[in-house]
Amino acid sequence: MQGYSEGFAAIYNMRWNAFASAAAPRIIALYEQTPLSHKVNRLLDLACGTGLLMLAFLERGYEAVGLDLSPAMLAHAQDNVRAQGKRDFLAEGKVRFVKGDAADFTLDETFGLVTSTFDALNHLPDMDALQGCFRSVFRVLEPGGLFVFDLNTRFGLQRWAGMNVQDEDDLVLITRGVVVDEENRAYTQISGFLRQENGLYKRFNQVAYNTIFAMDEVSTALADAGFTHTYFAQPQALDVPVENPETYSRVFVIAKK
Repeated sequence: MQGYSEGFAAIYNMRWNAFASAAAPRIIALYEQTPLSHKVNRLLDLACGTGLLMLAFLERGYEAVGLDLSPAMLAHAQDNVRAQGKRDFLAEGKVRFVKGDAADFTLDETFGLVTSTFDALNHLPDMDALQGCFRSVFRVLEPGGLFVFDLNTRFGLQRWAGMNVQDEDDLVLITRGVVVDEENRAYTQISGFLRQENGLYKRFNQVAYNTIFAMDEVSTALADAGFTHTYFAQPQALDVPVENPETYSRVFVIAKK
């Protein structure tokens, strides 16, 4: 899975929080409809980034583990927990962060809910890696637990091509997107300048990719990993299955063990 630089992690923490903030209450509501939620309040957030999704669960009394490959992302996640007044949670082990690859991981504890949001699993390099992720999740998920994640579809990623510039007082952000169909990938170059506390600007540059996964293959891979029931949904209605997920730009995938 892709790891991200300190500069990119800082931009991510500053500018790309809205998705996690919107998704968290919907995922909480979905999980709390399950019988297991009354017995198990442990969350695993894969490719947790700067930990923003987890904060909503901590507020609800959950214990949480965040796993990410980027030490810079994990450092911001710990800072965000402290800034939210949850410093004691770190000391008491109610929330912890683990450096690891979502494609292949093992943990000692089990969870009622595993999440991965903001198309994080599109950042896995291929279907083999995605299948490895599904097997790893299945091992740590309680029977009756949910695995909830979102993916950008081919339809959505084909709209990435182009260039965008944001010019603000503290940040110049330039994104350039290109889709390479023969590789089944969409690439984005993210570069610019971020103002530091001393008033000087620091340059950053990051190339990120989204792998294009076929939704029928995703469903089959989940079944092969052992999940008993899978459906696709739109972000604003996670409890409503949709047909023809490839016709949407982004879908959530809900899989039950």
